[in-house]
Amino acid sequence: MKVSNEEAHEASIKQVVLEVDGTKDVISQKDEKKKMPQMINDIRSMMRSIGDGEISISAYDTAWVAIVKKMDGDSPQFPSSIRWIIQNQLSDGSWGDEAFFLVQDRMINTLACVIALKSWNIHEDEQEKGLSFIRENWWRLEDEELDDWMLGGFEIIFPRLLEMAVDLGLDVHCDEYALRDVFAKRDQKLARIPKDLLHNAHTSLLFSLEGMQDVDWKRILKLRCPDGSIMSCPASTAYALMQTGDNKCLEFLDGIIKKFNGGAPTFYPIDLFEHLWLVDRLVRLGISTYFTSEIKECLEYVYRYWSDKGLFCTSDVPFSDIDDTAMGFRLLRLHGYHVSPRALKQFEMDGEFFCFARESNKSLTCAYSLYRACQVAFPGEDDLQRAEIFSHQFLHDRRDSHNLKDKWLIPKDLSGEVGYALDMPWKASLPRIETRMYLEQYGGSNDVWIAKVLYRQVFQRYHMMYLINNDILLQAAKADFSSFQRMCRLELHGIKKWSKWKNLEMYGVSPKSVLQAYFLAASSIFEPNRATERLGWARTAVLAEAVSSHFRRSTSPDTTREGFVSKLTGDRCNNIESGAKGSTESSLLHALHEHISFLSFDDASSDNLCESWKQWIVTWTSRDCQGNAALLLVRAVEICSGRHGCLTDQKLDLYKYSWLEHLTSSICRKVCARAQDGQSTENAGDSNRQVDLQMKELARCVLKGDSGISEPTRHTFLHVVKSFYYVAHCSPETVDSHISKVMFEDVI
Repeated sequence: MKVSNEEAHEASIKQVVLEVDGTKDVISQKDEKKKMPQMINDIRSMMRSIGDGEISISAYDTAWVAIVKKMDGDSPQFPSSIRWIIQNQLSDGSWGDEAFFLVQDRMINTLACVIALKSWNIHEDEQEKGLSFIRENWWRLEDEELDDWMLGGFEIIFPRLLEMAVDLGLDVHCDEYALRDVFAKRDQKLARIPKDLLHNAHTSLLFSLEGMQDVDWKRILKLRCPDGSIMSCPASTAYALMQTGDNKCLEFLDGIIKKFNGGAPTFYPIDLFEHLWLVDRLVRLGISTYFTSEIKECLEYVYRYWSDKGLFCTSDVPFSDIDDTAMGFRLLRLHGYHVSPRALKQFEMDGEFFCFARESNKSLTCAYSLYRACQVAFPGEDDLQRAEIFSHQFLHDRRDSHNLKDKWLIPKDLSGEVGYALDMPWKASLPRIETRMYLEQYGGSNDVWIAKVLYRQVFQRYHMMYLINNDILLQAAKADFSSFQRMCRLELHGIKKWSKWKNLEMYGVSPKSVLQAYFLAASSIFEPNRATERLGWARTAVLAEAVSSHFRRSTSPDTTREGFVSKLTGDRCNNIESGAKGSTESSLLHALHEHISFLSFDDASSDNLCESWKQWIVTWTSRDCQGNAALLLVRAVEICSGRHGCLTDQKLDLYKYSWLEHLTSSICRKVCARAQDGQSTENAGDSNRQVDLQMKELARCVLKGDSGISEPTRHTFLHVVKSFYYVAHCSPETVDSHISKVMFEDVI
């Protein structure tokens, strides 16, 4: 039997009341309250210790480092790397990611480690165990599904390892046909690459330098990064060191090996990547408000490296990719930094966008990052419009074809993330809805990243906890959201009692409409310390519906409105005292006057709020009342927060404030009219284009922050507009589903 939101609410309220009264022993809540501060402190400590980033060790890269000879002899330059290899062989004889089996990852790591040991003729038993694994699993490489998760540069690097194995006399028991196929794929890929491209600029080819042929080392060394590495890749750098004896390459590797106790990651440092993705995770998990100063430090760090050339995962490489650039652009813009979309233009070619030049297949997560970035566009940013059209179509096609595996990441629920982005554009996505969905999509420490090998974001100083993909982040987010749900149920219980007490059902206000009004407010303004703003929004929306219903039922709406305004602006104290005993209209006026008194903290704020209601009523029409209703909500939130009274104290551009009001009213009026006419937000022609343009202008006014209007006030306008767009964009069934998930379904 299907349970309605109202029934679910009543059941949850009974549970909450029992818990609050202490008549039920709720151990989990007590544990959450005890653990939450510690989890927040742990996350804060990790954020303050990011440095150059933390990442898991790559057996493949460690093996290349282990092969390096001393510059002045025949012994290993890095004996600790050999020790790491011996200590980290898996029980099946392979090396690689122990928790996630991907045959390419196991094969390339294992073959490299066996070659390293054979190079020094040591640990024959470990060599044989590794060779046995390779022989037993070779057939898996022929699985056609491997193309979905292809390691970066595998077609170039793996053949190189096979050649080295043959030269060392290692018997991998690979048949001649299979070997020919491996080398043919390598030769085919290399044939598509102009030889000068490798030597002339920093390209993705340098990531696979150890697999390249006919290398001009004099020219390659000119492409070293400032830290002495080749693209921050230990394997590529180790190969360059073997061929050239370059001291800067040696210094880079020496620093890596010391830091990672003999091991080497697949690339390092990853400072920009870690700063960006951690902020993204905190925001989407809904716990960013706990780390305001730490997030500011992260973004200030990223902004120091921002330019029209874009970003890469590390600040040490003069190279960029669309994934890091799009993520950086979106997060910096959302947090008020002035960034230009010109950085994304370099990734466009023939109407398509790529991560790296000449890539053989496009990345789903890169298109996803690009699509999310494009949705915070300002007017006139045509490059972003083209990128949005491309990325939306790309994601849409991949979803329709059920092809939602990515070349860079193996997450828990990428299909869910992509689906939410396509179905709920940024202009319709409310913060708490996105968080509730992401709590189910985020894989925590189980998410795996793909480069030349599989890797994970590891925070080694905290007992190998993951930083970007972190179970503590997930636990804290779940605890926070559960607390939010309990708060919502109690507040909703109160507002439903208030509505019933004021007999608002007599004016057409149903329990469902009260529920939706509160849900929209709580999904937008969710912080515990902003209860007054949240309840002010919800109560204002409920009363506006009651007043609208009262006017619609009148045989003479204009006369009714005029009389209502006159009484509203009369002696409010007498109205409050006599309203409950008066007529139907007096009862509604009584509820409205009490509401104004409830939200106001002095005579000035009371007068301001009363004037806002008067303006809304005067301009009310049965067909077109939503634009001004949106302004009424904005003013209610701002007045009860105390910010509205401070507007005269701000260095405020009144024209820009009026412009925000105009945009808010116009957008909300258009999307509501469109919904009343039965048009979806995707099939409304000219109206849709007008709204899109105004939404971009609203985003510019809110996010650019050069008007003298405080950030919370600007975001109030945005929250209200997005709530109106959300209702117009979603079907009633979708709204009901979101209400159930956000407010009533436990986070597991």
